[in-house]
Amino acid sequence: MFVDIIFSVVIGGTVGISGHVRKHGKMIIPRRTKKFFYLGFLEEMLLGAIAALLLVLYTAPHSYVETIILSLLAGLTGDVALSSYKLIKQNNDEQ
Repeated sequence: MFVDIIFSVVIGGTVGISGHVRKHGKMIIPRRTKKFFYLGFLEEMLLGAIAALLLVLYTAPHSYVETIILSLLAGLTGDVALSSYKLIKQNNDEQ
C-alpha cells in the first residue's frame, strides 16, 4: 500500500504541474506579494497530488496499472475542479 501512495502522489503531482504549464504556458515560480503569497505551480501540484492520494486511499487498487490510471484521473479532476471554481467565482463577481 505504501508503494501505491508514493505512486499516486508522484503521478498526481506531475499531472498537476502539466496542467499548470498547459494553462499558463510556462511554470510560474512561487512568489510573495504585498497582500498574499502566490504558490504558482505548487498550487496545482499539491491539488493533483492530494486528489490522487485520496482517490487511491479510498478505492484501494489491486495493481499498479489501476493506481496509475486512478492517479491520472484524480490529477485531471483536481485541475478541472480548481478551474471551474475560479470560473464560477469570476462569474459571481461580474454579476
